[in-house]
Amino acid sequence: MSTRQNLAARIGVWSAHHRKTAIIGWLLFVVLAAALGGASGMVEMTASENGAGDSAKAERILDEAGIDHPAGELVMVSGRTDGGWRTAAGELTEAVRGTGEVGRIDPPLPSKDGKDALISFEMKGDSTTAADRVQPVLDAVRETGETHQDVRIYQFGEASSGKWLGDLLADDFRRAEFTAVPLALGILLVAFGAVVAALLPVGLALTACMAAFGLLSLASHQLHLFQTTYSVMFLMGLAVGVDYCLFYLRRERDERAAGRDAETALRIAAATSGRAVLVSGVTVMVAMAGMFLSGLMLFKGFALATILVVFIAMLGSVTVLPALLAWLGDRIDAGRVPFLNRRRKKTAHESGGSGGSGGGAHESGRLAGALLKPVLARPKLFAVASAAVLVALAVPALGMKTESLGMEKQFGSEASLTVAYRHITETFPGGPAPALVVVKADDIGADGVRKALGRIAGESGESGESRARVTVHEERNVAEIEVPLAGNGSDGRSKAALAELRDERLPAAFAGTGAQVHVTGDLAGSVDFTAQLKRGIVPVFVFITAVTFLLMLFCFRSYVIAVTAIVLNLLSVVAAYGVMVAVFQHGWGAELLGTEKVGAIESWMPLFVLVVLFGLSMDYHVFVVSRIREARDRGLDTSSAIREGIRRTAGAVTGAAAIMVAVFAVFGTLSMQDMQQMGVGLAVAVLLDATLVRMVLLPSVMALLGERNWRTPRGLRWLPELEHGDGDGDGDGAADGNGTGDGGAGAGPQAPGPRHAAPVTTR
Repeated sequence: MSTRQNLAARIGVWSAHHRKTAIIGWLLFVVLAAALGGASGMVEMTASENGAGDSAKAERILDEAGIDHPAGELVMVSGRTDGGWRTAAGELTEAVRGTGEVGRIDPPLPSKDGKDALISFEMKGDSTTAADRVQPVLDAVRETGETHQDVRIYQFGEASSGKWLGDLLADDFRRAEFTAVPLALGILLVAFGAVVAALLPVGLALTACMAAFGLLSLASHQLHLFQTTYSVMFLMGLAVGVDYCLFYLRRERDERAAGRDAETALRIAAATSGRAVLVSGVTVMVAMAGMFLSGLMLFKGFALATILVVFIAMLGSVTVLPALLAWLGDRIDAGRVPFLNRRRKKTAHESGGSGGSGGGAHESGRLAGALLKPVLARPKLFAVASAAVLVALAVPALGMKTESLGMEKQFGSEASLTVAYRHITETFPGGPAPALVVVKADDIGADGVRKALGRIAGESGESGESRARVTVHEERNVAEIEVPLAGNGSDGRSKAALAELRDERLPAAFAGTGAQVHVTGDLAGSVDFTAQLKRGIVPVFVFITAVTFLLMLFCFRSYVIAVTAIVLNLLSVVAAYGVMVAVFQHGWGAELLGTEKVGAIESWMPLFVLVVLFGLSMDYHVFVVSRIREARDRGLDTSSAIREGIRRTAGAVTGAAAIMVAVFAVFGTLSMQDMQQMGVGLAVAVLLDATLVRMVLLPSVMALLGERNWRTPRGLRWLPELEHGDGDGDGDGAADGNGTGDGGAGAGPQAPGPRHAAPVTTR
């Protein structure tokens, strides 16, 4: 055996020999990162930073001019008769004023039929902190409603919705954390049959998330973040962190089951699964970096968050995990689960090994072996059939419609905030979400500019909707016009009104004035954001496919393996798109999942799912193909190597996929529609990827390609040759997924390959 070791092996051996340093160093890093991050706090992005296009330009003008709009609130009082709202509206106005948190309060604006009135007021102080101070106002409104049972009161505004959303996200995050962690722990108990072995991956994943949260908070002072970024980080961190530890721990226990001593088993796990973790982690991080090309700060924040948590999880898996395994030794099996332990002992006794693998792995290995027999016997049939299933699932994606989901679609039609928003917009169109026209001129008081402002305001008054409001900031040469839009603020009528305002009314009014005119607002921001996403998805897609190809080419020195990885990833992605469209856009089976049809996919979802799945698919692809290549390097023919590689990885892939699906599915049960879409889309994609793709399509395609899988073109032979063996001679003692430890028993005859049975050199 060569004395040279790859990077993962050197790190693992060092950590095992310096276990105290590695463990204490990891704990200090986590505590320090979490403490610093908690002390600094997270900085959220502003409206101009989160936007794109024309609306972002409008927000930027307001930011540069130092114009901060007070947080506006709307309260609608509805009576049963004409004017029945007057007493309640008067008392409500006084109660709100009495809180001391409110500045300007407009007199009640009656509706056309006289049965409703709209009260508008503004919160005092900084609008960004208004949600923290709105509770007394909410209490005053609620108490007025309780006093006057003959009227209905609906409230909606920047402060009240901000508090409602903040409370909702906090509750959802707690629910996700307290549901996903026990689920992952339960799956690991089944996989390993021992409490300590199950706790180890969960503990490392949670500490990685804690450190990443702290570092992300520090980084947010330079790159401001969206409020859901922490949820995305936790989802990725828990899934990836547990998976990486599972791959590493599974290999170490398999080697112990094959009769290896503890030190040798740990070194082999470091050289093989540790290396696969490094390759997979780097691939995931580079894929996530593609989101920096989207042109949107939202995705830049997602990219930073996911890269941080994946890097820390990867670092912990190859440093502190080997140290913990070396320290625990056989105590890793402490807290054995009786039923699962009996099954593990039975399998270990039959194999003659030490019993290092849990019963779930053996069952997965046997099932994988049974499944592979017909797949490898008729690879063309199974390749076509499995590809056809994925294409069929992808068909609904052809009609995908994307948009920034409005209030009702995002939170559900029965949410209290949605009900209030719907009633106010139906009674007073354009009230909660008018278009905001921002005008900047060298002299805002010039005759031409003032006439244009008056013209736009006059046209709005003639439209039959709520009146427009013009605010001129003479000292800053900036003016604002709140222009009500027809419709409910997000439907086709509202979009048509916005397009008319931008393309016809404003150019006609301000022609020849030299003023800069831009439009922002909820709908304008949504339209511009979606347009930027459509432009940004192409460079992101090109980047991640190119990077995936190059990394796979470098890792396996085979362009066939690289192209296969990209094609299989794309099939998983489009199948996930199809399921998302079927469930959330068309409503097929939505009730079964506890959600509802919304007629569209959240605008940022396709790009995010594409990037995340390209990264996560590498977890399984690198792990599985590395084991196939390892068997191939020992001299097995391609078909036998496929059989052995799939069987050896079946337990780890099944456990890892079950954890990822469980974690993602938890996010599919949260309150916000975009979280539901993300959870369901990722859960379905991982399930398909780990079962149909890795267990059927991958082996059938590789069997069809045969020796072409491993050919290196003459022009690429300069690439370094990275060995995939365990670094321990011929490797025949490595345990397979059944714990047999025979280096491929039942895998068919060991036909001579290009290296025959030469010793494996770990580099």
